[in-house]
Amino acid sequence: MNSRSWRVPSLTVLASLMAVTGSVQGGEAGERQAFVSLTPVYQGNADLDRSGDFSVGGAILRGGVSQDLGGGRRAGITLTYDYLDYSFSNSGAFDRVAPWNIVQRYGVSAPLSFEVGDGWSVGVAPSVDWFRENGAKSGDSLIWGATVSGSRRFERGNRLGLGIGVFDGIEKTSVFPLLVIDWRFGDHWRLTNPLPSGPTGPAGLELGYYFDGGWTAGVGVAYRVLRFRLSETGPVRNGIGEESGMPVFVRVTRNFTDQLALHLYGGVVANGRLRVENSSGHLVRKEDFDPAPLFGATFIGRF
Repeated sequence: MNSRSWRVPSLTVLASLMAVTGSVQGGEAGERQAFVSLTPVYQGNADLDRSGDFSVGGAILRGGVSQDLGGGRRAGITLTYDYLDYSFSNSGAFDRVAPWNIVQRYGVSAPLSFEVGDGWSVGVAPSVDWFRENGAKSGDSLIWGATVSGSRRFERGNRLGLGIGVFDGIEKTSVFPLLVIDWRFGDHWRLTNPLPSGPTGPAGLELGYYFDGGWTAGVGVAYRVLRFRLSETGPVRNGIGEESGMPVFVRVTRNFTDQLALHLYGGVVANGRLRVENSSGHLVRKEDFDPAPLFGATFIGRF
């Protein structure tokens, strides 16, 4: 790998972290909990600086199970799958040829958490992902690493912590800090990281208001980077594609029961950028894009 970057990566890494830090709040010893979530997502047309536009539609699927091991320890496994269909129109920025089309990600993480006394807990979440455009080699699309975090629980169930993630893959090593927060202000207001399985990713902050009757509304901002291997038959053979941006969003949630919830999202992706690199990770072309509308819906079931 030929470069090092202080960046927050895409969904799977931080989803694993949140699974770790959240799992220490589990209940009785021996408790097992499973979940599955499905998120259809659409990012609308955004103009590219040097002519043309693009949009993205797809789905994010998450599922996993965790087990209370007793003594303040909990272990689990989470499976991830993303399907993203990019559509480019008249893209003069990329010589009027779509730099990539359908991108998929497969991944697995194994979060482990344990309490160390005085309200403190430690989490470790190793993970492996394959993130690639259709037609790219799986062996060239591997991303692996882990996050390590420490957090403390305060009164009213409030939690605050820090961590670090280190990941290697697709011609880049990423090292980044993490903030973990779950803080209540009174009976209705709560500041958290965004939902890990939602369309924005969990790398950010969200302020939520909890209504009576199972309704919640929130507003937040996140940062996400999607980096993947390009097809062997595309315009940049075996190259690397990357999309980055800051989703600014509003969320409305309906909790039907303690096990079933639906989250609706609307917002915009600001400060967006696309990058194309060659197979060694050297920049070929980059292009900023205008704010893009973002819509999504996340259905979560726990059992």
